[in-house]
Amino acid sequence: MKEAILEKIENELKGSKHPKFAVGDKVSVYVRLKEGDKERLQAFKGVVISKTPKSGKGAGAMFTVRKISEGVGVERVFPINSPAVDRIQVDSSSDVRRSRLYYLRALQGKKARLKEAEKFGDLVGAKAAAVVPTAEELASIPVEAGDVEAAPKKDKKKKEKK
Repeated sequence: MKEAILEKIENELKGSKHPKFAVGDKVSVYVRLKEGDKERLQAFKGVVISKTPKSGKGAGAMFTVRKISEGVGVERVFPINSPAVDRIQVDSSSDVRRSRLYYLRALQGKKARLKEAEKFGDLVGAKAAAVVPTAEELASIPVEAGDVEAAPKKDKKKKEKK
């Protein structure tokens, strides 16, 4: 009975309202805060350093965001499907080769920076392929004997031992 209810809830949450993001991305997490009878949004901006192993696979998915506030590292763990999380905005992506970036805790300043991802990686490759001629195109270009200049030869002088 309980399992059927949990499955129903998880199926409802599958189409998450949040964008896809990965570990290493810089995100802004907007959290609803209640102060007395008023409600406001607070942005928590930082780097995603981990996602739970179940991330994207259920209602219990969580992620951790780290930021440096006045020289002090602050980490906050958010449930992805929490009603307190209003929205998640991906500011930029980074190329990382780890699933957890806990090593950032020990680094400061420039050493803690992550390498930015190529924004148009596929587009750059497609443009480069369009510019570089294929082997057949190169073979079809007529070349005359006088067109090619010989490269100047470098003088190699042996140094004398003193």
